[in-house]
Amino acid sequence: MRSLSAWAAVACLLACYGSAWAQGNVKNGEYVAKAGGCAGCHTDTKSGSVPFAGGRALATPFGTFYGPNLTPDKATGLGSWSEADFQRAIRQGQRRDGAHYFPAFPYPSFTGMSDADLRDLWAYLRSLPPTARANREHELKFPFGWRFLVTFWKWLYFTPGPAAQPSAASAVSRGAYLVKVLGHCGECHTPRTALGGPKNDSQLAGAKIAEGKVPNLTPTRLKKWSDSDLKEYFVSGQSPGGDIAVEPMSEVINNTTSQWVAGDLAAVIAYLRTLRPLLEEK
Repeated sequence: MRSLSAWAAVACLLACYGSAWAQGNVKNGEYVAKAGGCAGCHTDTKSGSVPFAGGRALATPFGTFYGPNLTPDKATGLGSWSEADFQRAIRQGQRRDGAHYFPAFPYPSFTGMSDADLRDLWAYLRSLPPTARANREHELKFPFGWRFLVTFWKWLYFTPGPAAQPSAASAVSRGAYLVKVLGHCGECHTPRTALGGPKNDSQLAGAKIAEGKVPNLTPTRLKKWSDSDLKEYFVSGQSPGGDIAVEPMSEVINNTTSQWVAGDLAAVIAYLRTLRPLLEEK
């Protein structure tokens, strides 16, 4: 009987440990949300919205998209979602009903997120206070509002993840993960085809978006910047010439790059130094 009791106690401890593991690390999830810039697209700051409650407008050549509510509100947010629903959205770019998300939601980058980070991000979003705010329909030009067309876009441009996970011993590997996956820098800094797909042979070489020209992040442009110059820019938004970053980069700096821990900041700089020099498109 004592032996059975001991095994029962061990089983209980293992079950509790497994439950805690499955729930994810909320603190790391908050960091992942910052590294992913989630608040930027899912908070309508101009109307004083609650963080992550949605409503933020994103202007693109295809029309205007509106960030949805990510709080755990059951009627308008993620409150009725399962973790599997959330994983499918991030990994596959699919809604709960199976329809495709438009790639304005940067799942082509987020799909490479590690299982641990994905689980922790879900735990963090579930910890937010529920806020009732109805999602707004996108306002897209014809025929880009037809979701079935995203099927063909995915065939051309989307590879489901996760990608190979970063090595804990490699700063460059960690930097690549932050730039390519969590930070989804290529979504703005990589030029696009007429269909909105990335030009993979010009990764991070600069692009044009609704707000203007996005600079080249390869050594073609950054070779004149020292590591301390880059660090200062990512933290404060001030360039070596004394200029200050403007939107949308100023928002990225405030919400994301200035929130990186020192090791991640160094890792991103180390990774950018390894990129192949590319010329910007005219």
